[in-house]
Amino acid sequence: MKAAKTMVSLVEDYLERRRRLGFALQSEEQRLMCFARFADQIGHRGPITVELALRWACSSSRSTAASRAGRLKILSPFAKYRLQFDPATEIASSGLCGPGYRRLTPHIYSEEEIETLLVTARQLPPTGGLRPVTCETVFGLLAATGLRISEALALRRDDVNLERSLLTIRHSKFRKARQVPLHPTTTEALRAYACIRDKRLPASTTDAFFVSDCGMPVNYRQIAYAFARLRVQLGWQARGGHPHPRIHDLRHSFICRRLIGWYQEGIDVGNAMLVLSTYVGHTQVTDTFWYVTAIPELMTIAGDRFEHFARGGNHA
Repeated sequence: MKAAKTMVSLVEDYLERRRRLGFALQSEEQRLMCFARFADQIGHRGPITVELALRWACSSSRSTAASRAGRLKILSPFAKYRLQFDPATEIASSGLCGPGYRRLTPHIYSEEEIETLLVTARQLPPTGGLRPVTCETVFGLLAATGLRISEALALRRDDVNLERSLLTIRHSKFRKARQVPLHPTTTEALRAYACIRDKRLPASTTDAFFVSDCGMPVNYRQIAYAFARLRVQLGWQARGGHPHPRIHDLRHSFICRRLIGWYQEGIDVGNAMLVLSTYVGHTQVTDTFWYVTAIPELMTIAGDRFEHFARGGNHA
């Protein structure tokens, strides 16, 4: 009789097939392999069951209702995949442990906060080094374009076309390349950075656009450390559900500020959202709406438009 496959081997097969379709699955791999090792360690053989899924979801001593539901949610696509090979597979609903995710309100940066961030970043140590201007330019680029930090740090020199004011994003979240037009002021900031970088590191061998003082590509840990230091120095307090203002909140802020600008310019925001969704690299426009936050400026606009509509105006 053929021995049942281990859960680890089944997960590995699933991940391999999904990656062939273009999915990265980095976060999913970590959690699914955790499930697979748990199942194998307790001696489970055979199909996925609701009982097994719940045992794994509750196995962490530090688990919460949200984390347990999140585990069931991450397991669901794998269980659905296994169902086509083993009809005895059971699919546990994430609702068994309550909601798996809730949106925490992001910190929407004011224009003054962004300006202060850039000025203060320029004063980071070492004086005269490349690190201060690198951090300033990275944060400025994120604020001006809404790029993901991973996309900014993955930029190569050939991806930054300063003559056409155009970025080519090759390493997006969903492995879908796109081009990002730049405002002239952003182009000039990138050109100034490139000039400083090339003067200080004329013999650099990397093709990364953003580099450190030692001539190597800047990584996320370096940028995150600098941001955390600046956040403490500036004494920022979170205006949202997260413990601290985050780098990713610059992306939220960009989208909200863009909406405010369009409303003030009288642009049809409903149609413009489709363009914005493509610009920031979302696969569907609902993902972009997820970033919209009820900040005072937007609520004021909404209130004014509703009042106009209630009085017989021709738009809401």
